[in-house]
Amino acid sequence: MKSLSLILIIVLMNILHSCQNNSASSGSNQSPYAKQVDSLLSIMTLEEKVGQMNQYSGFWEVTGPAPEEGSAAIRYEQLRKGLIGSMLNVTGVENVKALQKIAVEETRLGIPLIIGYDVIHGYKTMAPIPLAESASWDLEAIKKSAEVAAAEAAAAGINWTFAPMVDISRDARWGRVMEGAGEDPYLGSLIAKARVAGFQGTDLKAPHTIAATAKHFAGYGFAEAGRDYNTVDVGTSTLYNQVFPPFKAATDAGVKTFMNAFNVLNGVPATGNTFLQRDILKGKWNFNGLVVSDWGSIKEMIPHGYAKDGEQAAELAVKAGSDMDMESSLYVEHLATLVKEGKVDEALIDDAVKRILTLKYELGLFDNPYLYCDELREKEVIGKPAFHEAVLDMAKKSIVLLKNEKQLLPLNKKGLKIALLGQLAADKDSPLGSWRALAAPNSAVSVQEGLEKYPDNDLLFEQGVRLTDGSPSFLQEVQINTTDRSGFEAAKNIAKQAEVVIIVLGEHAFQSGEARSRTEIGLPGLQQEFLEEIYKINPNIVLVLMNGRPLAIEWAAEKIPAIVEAWQLGTQSGNAIAQVLYGDYNPSGKLTMTFPRNVGQIPIYYNHKNTGRPVLPDNKQIFWSHYIDATNSPLFPFGYGLSYTSFEYKNLQLSKNGFSKDGSIEVSVEVTNTGYLLGKETVQLYLHDLYASVSRPVKELKGFEQIDLQPGETRKVTFILNEESIGFFDNEGNWKVESGEFKVFVGGNSVNNLESVFFYEE
Repeated sequence: MKSLSLILIIVLMNILHSCQNNSASSGSNQSPYAKQVDSLLSIMTLEEKVGQMNQYSGFWEVTGPAPEEGSAAIRYEQLRKGLIGSMLNVTGVENVKALQKIAVEETRLGIPLIIGYDVIHGYKTMAPIPLAESASWDLEAIKKSAEVAAAEAAAAGINWTFAPMVDISRDARWGRVMEGAGEDPYLGSLIAKARVAGFQGTDLKAPHTIAATAKHFAGYGFAEAGRDYNTVDVGTSTLYNQVFPPFKAATDAGVKTFMNAFNVLNGVPATGNTFLQRDILKGKWNFNGLVVSDWGSIKEMIPHGYAKDGEQAAELAVKAGSDMDMESSLYVEHLATLVKEGKVDEALIDDAVKRILTLKYELGLFDNPYLYCDELREKEVIGKPAFHEAVLDMAKKSIVLLKNEKQLLPLNKKGLKIALLGQLAADKDSPLGSWRALAAPNSAVSVQEGLEKYPDNDLLFEQGVRLTDGSPSFLQEVQINTTDRSGFEAAKNIAKQAEVVIIVLGEHAFQSGEARSRTEIGLPGLQQEFLEEIYKINPNIVLVLMNGRPLAIEWAAEKIPAIVEAWQLGTQSGNAIAQVLYGDYNPSGKLTMTFPRNVGQIPIYYNHKNTGRPVLPDNKQIFWSHYIDATNSPLFPFGYGLSYTSFEYKNLQLSKNGFSKDGSIEVSVEVTNTGYLLGKETVQLYLHDLYASVSRPVKELKGFEQIDLQPGETRKVTFILNEESIGFFDNEGNWKVESGEFKVFVGGNSVNNLESVFFYEE
């Protein structure tokens, strides 16, 4: 037990510096807690400093007896000696309070722990997976979703989330696309800001907010072949213009922490990459928060072939700027010795610890270590009805209507005989998605349950095709059914009787997410065969897709009259899908990742560079950039999504033919709802810099606006373009705005646009 005199000294010290800081200028770049941090640092031993840089996952039943032997006993003693600065995967007020009690009351200095957890798209009440949320293009709804997740997690004792993932990715084979915002850096940057604001709010000391983490810095989404943890090798143009912008946006939004990545970049593991962490993040961007390694990534520099052993790995990581070691144990094992031997400057340790302690002050943990440990709040907050309403709203906005021939949708609410088919139609677990935190298994509303709330139709259900064998967990590989067709005949029988067939197909939740890369991204197992068999019986099909990545569904896109991209929508999944199918909500989602025709097109993305041999006018010559067995075009492009109404774009106008330095230009277009229902349209503006010192993409999203239009209503939408809109980073990371000619495109997706031209003169 630490001495009461030392506790008193720390308390008085904090009170004194709090008074001093309250009178300090709010415009100062220095942390308002700098003096408290410096004072505390001055009385810490080297070992205690290193301890703050050490993070472990929960290693024993904290409300039970302390471990007596093995690695758990060693870690327990480290905790009691103040040699652990943070823990993750410990949830619930009772458990967190027990840990915090040891850290505060049994260590020499009583420094509280930060409690981290992967709160990705909810804690107990699940919102849609982040890729689905991005398809809403609704920044306020995305922010609200993060607020709900933060409130529930904070009520359970957590004060730090390892989200948002802001990695840009163009490869649907990579399982972690479900965790990001798609392929575009402009939209990805805005979503990064929205999610950081939702998690952190305006006051980190408020008991409903938590510190956010921008991850994974950097390049993780460009893993070769879409294989998780694989090598990343991108040029500097891609790095500065595609990879970095969402991370910089998160920094500008005040994100408190960064997480480095598993991959190498230019041959150097991100965890030991000085260029990324010190030159760019902490240098050029002046990031003052802390950088945490990804799980075990410091130790993984050994198999990367970058560090010869754990000691060198610890040395390389801390010198590169990695402040906290998640689960490698290498900092606590080696850093103090490295400092004493003169191999690591103690100033690097001090800098890292200052960042960690500052966050603890910002979270209010020194004022009240048990701020996040209120049992009553935990009981009252988690699962609130308002949270279910919020995630239902988010889920409806995330749904994308891909096809709707002959207005098969929305469904009539009376007098229909409907056949509902597919294992996923009755699944209450897969809709929760991957990275589902502490959501109770089988707690989602199934599609079947959602449809049953419309009782005036005759709904017949048969599983028909079974997707999985068994009930896989997060730590298991999903076993896909490839042999059992025993349910086909019963499904065919009810399909014959039905006027409309709704088939729910796609992926199991744990077929996407970390380490869930796929080489084939069609409908897994027997689902494609089943779909074709039902189509022969009754082609009047609504295909509902439930998946965590873009899928290659070229056959379905050609044959099936109505296709709804419903992703994995979380707790309220079935209600959201049913409300869209029946027209109580008019779908408005737009894709944020391109859907390929087949896996051979990957990586495929809208903002690609032109080639020296682009599409030729007659398409009859052989020697141009194309495939001989498929077209270059995607199945469904970025920004694409239909509505139950229709929209017409006309009268694209520019306020002038160009602008010069410090100027701007207005671009306006008229959008009319030409259908019969109220609808929401996302009006999108793209640019193409026709010639530059570094070749630019054929199109780049530079603005969008969501508008609600009544039938027959026309609205003028205006965008303002300036130097920020037309600039780019050169290959050395310098911001460039160059004279030239620009095409501007406006429309409802990245393909079907009105266009015009303007000039910029420096």
